[in-house]
Amino acid sequence: MSIMNTKAIADSRKVMTGKNGGLYNAKGKLLATIETFQAQMNVTNQKYRPLGTPKEFEIFDSFGTTLTFTECVVEDSGFISDLLAMQSAGEMPEWKFQGVIKGRNGSEERFIYPNCIPSGNIDLQNISVGSIIKRQWSLYVNGDVQPQGKLKA
Repeated sequence: MSIMNTKAIADSRKVMTGKNGGLYNAKGKLLATIETFQAQMNVTNQKYRPLGTPKEFEIFDSFGTTLTFTECVVEDSGFISDLLAMQSAGEMPEWKFQGVIKGRNGSEERFIYPNCIPSGNIDLQNISVGSIIKRQWSLYVNGDVQPQGKLKA
């Protein structure tokens, strides 16, 4: 039996890992203490089944985007200060981020995540013996994700 997918073998040296990506603030400063980040879009549909057919369809209803990241605690960041200030000010902090993947050939995929606000559980202190101290953040992206470039192989 011969190999059907020869392209994957030929291109495996071009596969990227986490060292090819980063999370930046609105001013383009690398957030160097961020260990992981993930942006996900959730699409919600409604079920629709016309009379006289057993087939069910889905119709687009809504979408939302979340951005989560893990921050290694080196010092108190602006994020935690903004979050704690929210308690007394009563106003939600709002941030803008840039998620970047840099290709080996100079191409770059950059997504802008505007109007991000805290949502869900956020670690204030998460400590265990022998482990790096980290904070898990969960944000909701209230703005439209804006692409600013595409990766090329």
